[in-house]
Amino acid sequence: MLTKRGMVAAIFMLIATPAVAQQIEGKANFENCTDGSLSKAISDGITLGISPSPPYSNLDPNTKKADGLDVEINEAALHWLGINNIKYEVAPFGQLIPMLLSNRIDVVSSNIHQTPDRLKVVSFTGPAWWYGPALVTQKGNPKGIKSFDDLKGKAVGAIAGSAADEYLRTIGVEVTPFQEDAAEFAGVSTGKVDVILEDDVKVLDYIKANAESPIEIIPGVAVPEDLIFKYGYGYARYAVRPADCQLRMAYSVALHELWGAGVVSVILKKYGLSNRNLTYFPLN
Repeated sequence: MLTKRGMVAAIFMLIATPAVAQQIEGKANFENCTDGSLSKAISDGITLGISPSPPYSNLDPNTKKADGLDVEINEAALHWLGINNIKYEVAPFGQLIPMLLSNRIDVVSSNIHQTPDRLKVVSFTGPAWWYGPALVTQKGNPKGIKSFDDLKGKAVGAIAGSAADEYLRTIGVEVTPFQEDAAEFAGVSTGKVDVILEDDVKVLDYIKANAESPIEIIPGVAVPEDLIFKYGYGYARYAVRPADCQLRMAYSVALHELWGAGVVSVILKKYGLSNRNLTYFPLN
């Protein structure tokens, strides 16, 4: 029989411990955050690095104006912080982290996910939004792929330097790397590769714009937990240099304020998404 103290302890445990354990992706890292990176960005401006990857980010060849879902989220966050002088550098996704570390850009602002390799060299803002992974094949799924286990021994494509690329290599899959989305989608369309691992949002946007494309998302594939919480398809974030602690913290607060004010929701819906893309655990 429980004593009164034991009953109180048991009740406390029920209150303090969630019924369903949820992993927290973000890493607490607030030490020595006294650099002047935020003040410098406010006074001197900031350079954002993006890859040509609609609907996330792109540079209009005619107007030279950056646009896209992540571009709008970044600009809204920066304006909230009082940073109005914003410049862009455009490069293949795999080149953005080296550009950040060599000070050519100040933020990787095409959305980027935390992975073990990336955490060794860059820091991440708080969450901006969320989307999931998709396995994509030619229509009819000619190779009969039904799970991630089926990828071994297949010709598998991914964007070089992406979270998908890193994850596939950790599970022993030989990856055919592509530098840009167009080449990757052409690769699976023509049979250069059997399957690609890509962002569901990007794939759906491509299929919508290319109705005649002979590709499809494989339905009903169980997503490994490590792929979500460790190797790449957790929250979409943005990356800064580890030394720029003030900028990272300010960015994170700004993103949370935009989330709370409904700004991120409005931007997501503008690009055909919904509130299910706000969190891991979808909201209607």
